[in-house]
Order: sequence, then C-alpha cells, then structure tokens
Amino acid sequence: MTIASQSPFRVEAPPAPLDEARLRELALRAGAADVGFVDIDDPALDDQRADILSAFPFARSLISFVVRMNKENIRSPARSVANVEFHRAGDEADEIAHRIASALEGCGIRAAYPAMAFPMEASKWPGKMWVIAHKPVAIAAGLGRMGLHRNVIHPQFGNFILLATVAIDLELTRYSQPIDFNPCMECKLCVAACPTGAIAPDGHFDFSACYTHNYREFMGGFSDWVETIADAKDSRRYRQKVSDAETISWWQSLAYGPNYKAAYCLAVCPAGEDVIGPYRADQKNFRAEIVKPFRQKEETIYVTPGSDAEDYVAKRFPHKRLKRIGNGLRPASVTGFLASIRFLFQCERAGGLNAIYHFVFTGAQQRRATVTIANKSLRVEDGLIGKADLALTADADTWVRFLRKEASLPWALLRRKIKLRGDPRLLLAFGRCFPL
Repeated sequence: MTIASQSPFRVEAPPAPLDEARLRELALRAGAADVGFVDIDDPALDDQRADILSAFPFARSLISFVVRMNKENIRSPARSVANVEFHRAGDEADEIAHRIASALEGCGIRAAYPAMAFPMEASKWPGKMWVIAHKPVAIAAGLGRMGLHRNVIHPQFGNFILLATVAIDLELTRYSQPIDFNPCMECKLCVAACPTGAIAPDGHFDFSACYTHNYREFMGGFSDWVETIADAKDSRRYRQKVSDAETISWWQSLAYGPNYKAAYCLAVCPAGEDVIGPYRADQKNFRAEIVKPFRQKEETIYVTPGSDAEDYVAKRFPHKRLKRIGNGLRPASVTGFLASIRFLFQCERAGGLNAIYHFVFTGAQQRRATVTIANKSLRVEDGLIGKADLALTADADTWVRFLRKEASLPWALLRRKIKLRGDPRLLLAFGRCFPL
C-alpha cells in the first residue's frame, strides 16, 4: 500500500487551513524522525523568502523534517564508513520528501521539494546554489538550534541528522515555534577535533578553511583539479601534483557521490538526549574514545596558501600532511567579491591591521562599498563611509579578472583601469586577509 493511499487526508478538495496534526501524522508515517511547520511569512525567513518563492511561487507553508543518521558510522575515523551513511541518509531524506509531496498532490494540494543537498542550481555558482536553506527553516520549525560548529542540533537526536523541506500551497491551523534553549553545551569538542582550525573557541567560523578541506572533492575543488589536469603537460607532471591515491579518491567521488574529508565536528558532538549519556558518564573516556582518534589520524589536510588554516595545521597537527591547493572560490562579479570576502576573511592574518578601504567600481558593474578591518574583525557596508586609509577605484570587469588571476595588477595600474589613493601597501595587507 502506498503512502498516498495511507494518507490521513480523505477529502476531495483540500481544506484551508490544513490541519497541522494530520500533516504531522503524514510526515512521520512517510519516515521522518521529527517534523515542524513554518509560515512562509515568518520573520525568521525574511532573508530566505525571495529565493524560496522564486522556485516555489505557490508556497504558503513549509514542512521541515529530520532524518536520523547512524552515529557510529559518522564517528568512524574511516571516512568511507561515514560517507556511506551521509549518502544513505541523504537519499532517504529525498525519498521521504517525495512521499510527502506525492501524498499531498494525491489530495489536490500543491507540494514540491528541493534536494536535501545535491543536485543544486549549479548555473548560479559561485553564488547561492541551494534552492532552500534547510537550516534556518528547521530552526524556525522548532527542530533544533545552531551549535558552535554551525550544524543544527536536535534536542533529542543531537547533530546526527540531515534536514529536508517540502513547500505546500496552504496555510496550516498551527505552526511550530523555535525551541527556547540551545542543546549546544559549548564543550568545545568540535574545536578540538577540527583538523583545519575552522571552528574557534570564541565562536568565529573560518568558512574558507572548512570548505577548502572538507569539500575538496566538491564544487571549487573539482574546478581546481580539472585545471591541474589542464596545466599538466604529461602524466608524469600530473603525478607530481596529484598522488595516485588522490586520483582514485576523485574517481570514487565521481562514481559513488562526493566524499567529505572530515565532518569531525559532527562526529564528536555529544549534545542531544539520545547521545549525551556516555559523555555525562565519563568525559575523559569520551574524549579518549571519540575525539582522540580524529586528532591522531595521519591524513592529508588541504589548505589554501597563506591561510590561517595553513598555520594552524602546521602548529597543532604536525603529524598530518599539509597540501596547498586552490579552492576554486573565484568571484564572478564585484557583488560576488563583496559577498565572498565575508567568508574568506582570515582573522589571524589580519592581526595588527586596522584600516578603512573604500571601493568604487565603474563600468558595467557599478558599486560603492566600505570595508573595515579592525581588531581581527571585518565589516562590509554599502556606500563610502568614514575616511578611507586606502581608496580604490576600478573598472569592475578588470578587478574581477585581477582577482581571478586573469589580469595583472601592474598592467591594470599602468592603464588606469585600477587607481589607488593612499598607501599601496594596504592593498597587499588586504590581500593577505583573503587568500584565494
């Protein structure tokens, strides 16, 4: 018997508003471990709503649900063991979303869902590829809170979950509310286990460090690998850059789904009522059994040259092998440049730099912005604010080509495509804060 035929909806025309309890029953029967509901007009979705409606213009409500993962798989230092669970649970999440949407459509209710992870709208790369950001929807739906490691922690299942969303065209009789506490205990075990230093004890998150290593065999890393092949004049020179084991790993990711290189922050997190028991019983043993194997594991850590991660790995994990690579995070526009520097900022490399930068972009992409770097922090604002220590005026296309290493700075300066006012050494200092 199909999920649709088992559906608690027994009406020829969909009711309005839709009964929340019956919708919950449907989602759980379809296989969700937990479920919550969000009004499309919820203020928590203010920065997500336009993107959601562009894909699903009929959306009035969102169904957010979680799928549980086998935590012992995720905790294995053998990453193939962890990745098979990520892929299995991801496929299950997509299948559950399909069951829910199909059951609702069978009752005359419009419903659709994006992928749990991939495929995404790759044509938008390097911008926002995902159709729905599942994390903010899940938080608004009361399914957890964001932990120090930037993963959603469910109060019962911990962070051993994957998230998915279904959009429907009806209002509900009742919507979920965010939980009033954060299951994250700030135990800092994710900080201790992260091999790149992406998670700082003070809450700072180095997106670039996490992305460059953990997502090595995903989007930008794939672009870097392809360019490595293109630049190699023969197989011998290719093998000087890429080991046989790395080539086989690429084949494996292409054949069986891209593999995460770490995700140790998920593996060691003890939060959640179903998870926390061993940590409460014996913290010392938990660290020795769960955290220590990841810290001691001999492995290759991928970093961008001149990054905080490069310094961190060399200092904290001298037994791990460093490999300097490109991560493919190249802006395609000045808007992309201004957005990306928030994710690329290297706070340790910025130590001691206190400066205000004015950017004026001319030509096809006109934009004015102020970038302030002070006390290892970054602020990006529209318009020209305050007195600039360095003012840069650039033809937008030339600036993007320079960032993509397709045009040289001296050439651009000589031809007045890029003009500086202030100490030019501040531009070099700026570049050290955002290695590409």
